[in-house]
Amino acid sequence: MSNTNHYLEQLENEAIYILRETAAQFEKPALLFSGGKDSIVLVHLALKAFRPGKFPFPLVHIDTGHNFPEAIAFRDYLVNQIGEELLVASVEDSIKKHNLKETTGRFPSRNSLQTYALLEIIQENEFDACIGGARRDEEKARAKERIFSVRDDFGQWNPKLQRPELWDILNGKVQKGNNVRVFPISNWTELDVWNYIQKNNIELPNLYFAHERECIVHNDKLVATSKFIQPIEGDIIVVEKVRYRTVGDMTCTAAVLSNATTIQDIIDDIIITKISERGQTRLDDQLSEAAMEDRKKQGYF
Repeated sequence: MSNTNHYLEQLENEAIYILRETAAQFEKPALLFSGGKDSIVLVHLALKAFRPGKFPFPLVHIDTGHNFPEAIAFRDYLVNQIGEELLVASVEDSIKKHNLKETTGRFPSRNSLQTYALLEIIQENEFDACIGGARRDEEKARAKERIFSVRDDFGQWNPKLQRPELWDILNGKVQKGNNVRVFPISNWTELDVWNYIQKNNIELPNLYFAHERECIVHNDKLVATSKFIQPIEGDIIVVEKVRYRTVGDMTCTAAVLSNATTIQDIIDDIIITKISERGQTRLDDQLSEAAMEDRKKQGYF
């Protein structure tokens, strides 16, 4: 066995252990599923952890209404393939219900508004743990998380009140009304994810591979034109061969120039890049130094 395969096996075993511990320690867990590569890997890991039985939790998608159609199509395809339950919480419904004010500006992200839909579906279904595909290498606020990250009654996260996790002991005891966010692939890197995808021949949306797309050049980033973002006078419009490193909303996720048509091509790209996936492509994370952490403190995943 190669060193890479041995390392991936260790990561896989750790993630499966975390998933099984979550199922054992919590009464009503859920797996947050976006249709992106990290949550797809989580589903694959859950299949290894629990088949031939059914998942001990539903899949939950927080639908912002600004999704890439390709991601939604793949979400529905995968759910149909594995035959598991999918629950969808609509940010659009939360906006109408609570008369929420949307972000203004050229690229109006709904990321901060996801919190309302997420907390509502947690409350409605009495979920006590939400499993997600966040990784510590994504962003510095992510690096402060534990595997079991406790949230209070309002879904808020306090980075100063994180529990120690010595010797891989995971403490799932929470007070009634509290919630735990669970990160089985927290110790993985973007490169680990892609090596694992290649090793296990995992299907992905075509967004991750090079394709031609019309984009607006904005602060040296390429933002795809869509029904949410239309060109205005003065915009520089280009048609380029691009791919996506991360799949967020169409309104806040930039593409990267790429000729990568295979997983090996993508791995080769990642090896030489010096910018994190969110740092290169997520416009909303660049509003301030603490943009992600501020959202997490308010209940964002």
